[in-house]
Amino acid sequence: MSRLQIIAVAMTFVLNALDGFDVLSISFASPGIAAEWGINRAALGIVLSMELIGMALGSVLLGGVADRFGRRKTMLGCLVAMAGGMFMATTVTGLVDLSVWRVITGLGIGGMLATINATAAEFSNERRKHLCVCLMAIGYPVGVVFGGTIAAQLLETYDWRSVFYLGTTMTALCIPLVYFLIPESVHWLAYKQPEGALERINHTLKRMGHAAISALPAMPSKPAGRRVSDIFSPALLATTVIVTLAYFLHVTTFYFIIKWVPKIVVDMGFMASSAASVLVWANVGGATGGAVLGVLTLRYNVKALTVAVLALSTVMIVIFGHTPPDLTKLSLICAAAGFFTNAGIVGLYAIFAHAYPTHVRASGTGFAVGMGRGGSVLAPIVAGFLFEAGVTLSTVSILMGLGSTLAAGILLLLKLSPDQPGAPQPAPTPQSSGSAG
Repeated sequence: MSRLQIIAVAMTFVLNALDGFDVLSISFASPGIAAEWGINRAALGIVLSMELIGMALGSVLLGGVADRFGRRKTMLGCLVAMAGGMFMATTVTGLVDLSVWRVITGLGIGGMLATINATAAEFSNERRKHLCVCLMAIGYPVGVVFGGTIAAQLLETYDWRSVFYLGTTMTALCIPLVYFLIPESVHWLAYKQPEGALERINHTLKRMGHAAISALPAMPSKPAGRRVSDIFSPALLATTVIVTLAYFLHVTTFYFIIKWVPKIVVDMGFMASSAASVLVWANVGGATGGAVLGVLTLRYNVKALTVAVLALSTVMIVIFGHTPPDLTKLSLICAAAGFFTNAGIVGLYAIFAHAYPTHVRASGTGFAVGMGRGGSVLAPIVAGFLFEAGVTLSTVSILMGLGSTLAAGILLLLKLSPDQPGAPQPAPTPQSSGSAG
């Protein structure tokens, strides 16, 4: 892979790290918000889900935008929405205002997730495609780890608004980085063939160290072959249904542990800064799990790996529900739970990139993530009402942990094209130029 390809994949990692912190900023801030405004667990659960609603809409709507208008423009627009939403969250005085700005932030995050998944796949070479997508995906917990470490320090001195100031600053800094470092995807230019596509492709190929091409590849005429709605075509409908259901079910488990850990730890009698530290450990485990799974995809089948870690996710969530109020034990168990739950997310993202062709890669990913976000919206709310009804942590953990096991069962039905990591694989002409290296 050329330097440009490596930089582009590295930037998708950075952007996903930014997404990870932006999503969980409300989790870091939630104990302070609850204390300042005097809200109960049920109301807090609704607030925790607001940016997830925005993420669902952003994934579905902006994934299609990325396929229609380009990866680079969509990433820049999403960054602007995220920075604005994070900053305005510091100005609110009530739950309604906060919810509105969290939805707007979520719109940008959702669109970004769909777009960078396609970008990572399209800037990688064929042999390392799964690995590059997995590296992109582990940016999420890494962002939480580093951002959370800083947030924990800020919360010892300042109020919950300091978390959103941090997110605003980091998001704004990424705008010029994307503008100058990531060109438009060669894959997308070859498929869409906008005005000036040949010159733009050759400019990017030159930066990648490849010879220029004399003409654009021949493409099927519209409407055949290049519609966003192809994710619902007979050839892809079963894939879309299966990956969407699997993602939906697994994120109910994933977002239960991610969203409720700070509040659960505080309710055990620990300080908010300690709760943030436990959540950081969950994401240290998550980053490690994603990295391990990514390396394993170079040798083993990505679907089989994903099914295995999904099943183990349930086991670890159940163990978490029975952990005594001890910070060391809570940190270790949350790290192990994060290892498997995030490895499941990483594996599903790799499957999205593998299952969908270029012209609907962002749309397919966006639809699966957007619809699947229903699970992430429901998870904090359902858990909140269960806690409010007096259900014990151990029972809630069992119920919420079952989502991952059901996802593993559904994923067994998915049929993918041959997946032989490390083996040479032929690629269609329009894609080969973008996968060179």
